[in-house]
Amino acid sequence: MARTGRPATRQVGAVQRAVDVLDALAEARGELGTNEIARRTGINVSSISRLLSTLTSTGLVQHVPSSGRYRLGVRILQLAGAARESLDVRTVARPYLEELTDLTGETATLSLPGEHDLLTVDFVQSRRSVRSVAEIGRNSVAHATAAGKVFLAWGGTLPDGDLVVYTEQTIVDRPALAAEISKVAERGWAQAVGEREEDLNAIAAPVLDPAGRLRAVLGVQGPALRFRPRAMRAAVDPLVERAAHITETL
Repeated sequence: MARTGRPATRQVGAVQRAVDVLDALAEARGELGTNEIARRTGINVSSISRLLSTLTSTGLVQHVPSSGRYRLGVRILQLAGAARESLDVRTVARPYLEELTDLTGETATLSLPGEHDLLTVDFVQSRRSVRSVAEIGRNSVAHATAAGKVFLAWGGTLPDGDLVVYTEQTIVDRPALAAEISKVAERGWAQAVGEREEDLNAIAAPVLDPAGRLRAVLGVQGPALRFRPRAMRAAVDPLVERAAHITETL
């Protein structure tokens, strides 16, 4: 049989029914009886009983003797913890970077927060001949980039002293910057129009952890002559949606 590198398309019915049982218990957020699980899943009661027996023996489901009902078992927590630890943000984000580049025609980037700025850890280059060139390890200056403004809006801090002027558009007045960051936090995304480089525009959105802390920043950047405000606005919804998908996965 040829190896395609993809999962087989044929599924095992018993495994799918077991997943349906687990989904029903998860959605209930509590205990369910055999008949209630059968009703919710559309699986007959005798099959549900056998599935519950197997799932209980593995610790994925717990039988509650006092009520005779069932709930999710502690093994679920163990598996969830292992899955969470194995998720690398770059691996999760990569398909979304590719989608953003396909949708916008511009370069999509992924950055991780540091002490006072962020570092680019992955990107998908625009396929156009004139394009913004991203670099692994390049920093996103907090006050002069879209990713940096997201960093500040979600708890990042600026270094002491005067802010560096990169272009005429760079915001170096701290009260004005604070107003800009407040706007970013309110709407959930940031933009930079020629603020670090005159010929570079960008937008960015946060990837958060379960506690609402900044985990990473997803961005789209392009040449100012093409990635103008109208094109930037059109790219905002796809960007925010994909940042939210990464957040949910992580």
